[in-house]
Amino acid sequence: MKKKFDLSLYLVLDANLCMTPDGMVETTRKAIDGGCTIVQLRAPEWKKKKVLEAARKLKALLEPEGIPLIINDHIDVALLSKADGLHVGQDDISPTDARALLGKKAVIGLSIGSGEEMREADPEADYFGIGPVYATQTKKDAGAAVGIEGLKELCAMTEKPCVAIGGINRSNAFKCVEAGADGVAVVSAICGADDPEAAAAAILQEADLAKRS
Repeated sequence: MKKKFDLSLYLVLDANLCMTPDGMVETTRKAIDGGCTIVQLRAPEWKKKKVLEAARKLKALLEPEGIPLIINDHIDVALLSKADGLHVGQDDISPTDARALLGKKAVIGLSIGSGEEMREADPEADYFGIGPVYATQTKKDAGAAVGIEGLKELCAMTEKPCVAIGGINRSNAFKCVEAGADGVAVVSAICGADDPEAAAAAILQEADLAKRS
């Protein structure tokens, strides 16, 4: 049985803001106290040993809470840490190949930034990360911003759950969910916040308001 996942508030850990595995754990602990529903470890500049250390510590924190841990790109780290899934970009290992290694229970996400990518999306993906919605400095290789209208169009092209990512914070989370996203993926607005718990709670409140409106 596949791990249940809720995209309402998707924390994407930033290696430059959290800096260490313990820093990631501390930020995550505060974010889940604020209502974070799923967590992704993304650390493209770290050596694998450091990424694996962080993954194992995060898994130990999240498992008792029932919150899925998703690893960005590094399928070996996902396997070794017994993470709940993998998130891949257009140039990474395909969702089909990831499924072959991780199994039916794994939660696999795929980044989407255009209508063409959505039309050609690998059917093994369980959810889509759509963006960047707004311009962002967090991910250096992010494509052009799709904007709210682009997000709305892309969400309408699929029945699978979608999470909006890229430049998202308290001020625009409502608009993203209103446009059709099932939730928002947040990086610096939580990882770089003075109070990650309060930041997470405020963003989740906006997302929930949009779902009820």
